[in-house]
Amino acid sequence: MCRWMAWLGQPVLIDELLFKSEHGIVDQSLHARMGAEPTNGDGFGLGWYGAGEGPAVYRSVAPAWADANLRELAAHIESPLFIAHIRAAIGSPVQQTNCHPFRHGRWLFVHNGYVGDMPALRRDLMLAIDPARFPAVEGSTDTEVVFQLALTHGLEDDPPGALERAVGLIEEAARRQGRDPLVQATFGVSDGESLWAVRYATEGVARSLFASSDATTVRRLYPDNPRLSRLRDDDRLIVSEPFSDLPGLWEEIPQSTAVRVTSGGVFERQEFRPAVPVG
Repeated sequence: MCRWMAWLGQPVLIDELLFKSEHGIVDQSLHARMGAEPTNGDGFGLGWYGAGEGPAVYRSVAPAWADANLRELAAHIESPLFIAHIRAAIGSPVQQTNCHPFRHGRWLFVHNGYVGDMPALRRDLMLAIDPARFPAVEGSTDTEVVFQLALTHGLEDDPPGALERAVGLIEEAARRQGRDPLVQATFGVSDGESLWAVRYATEGVARSLFASSDATTVRRLYPDNPRLSRLRDDDRLIVSEPFSDLPGLWEEIPQSTAVRVTSGGVFERQEFRPAVPVG
């Protein structure tokens, strides 16, 4: 059911978190502990911000553990903000256009979860996308539809609010068809300066999502750990599941919550409440 991670903080070599962490995202592609299945091998994607304009994206249908190009890139790219995603496909083909992250301008978007009854809802939801944005849909995932609906409803001005409206629209479309609405999601969004993450489920327990504790706390807990001692105050990780088992290193993000991370160590939370768009 997919796993993802996002880093915002000091520039780091990407392979430090992808390959060199105890239970990093590449290890999770084979040995996920909190996902619907342990293996996430239906493609990989990496989006990062660097010296060029906007984010770069590398996506492949190869599983993360077997992608030699990914290992080569990660060992030579340093970035202060990047998002990685490993895919476990449910219902949509394994193809590059279905791999996350999805990109629009300076924005990146990833998703873990699904939209219930998506084949039946797809037509109504596609028609709800701004006509000017419709040609940008290249793949067949529910995630890309959610991204375009959020862009239609103001993602570039208010990411949490736009996602509330997108999810509210999806749930209302299901009700109109006489179906039980079901959105299961953790979302990750970035514009290259801030990072937003959402944990939500229409019903039941939402997919897992964690944030690393603030750097001051981590350094105090593990003063003799050379890797953790290098953390700066504005370093944060958002992950589908913890990268290590060290106590006190991770905070679970509550259900129906949106968080925002910005430079300087700012970490803000707000309630996530889907609402049907007006007009």
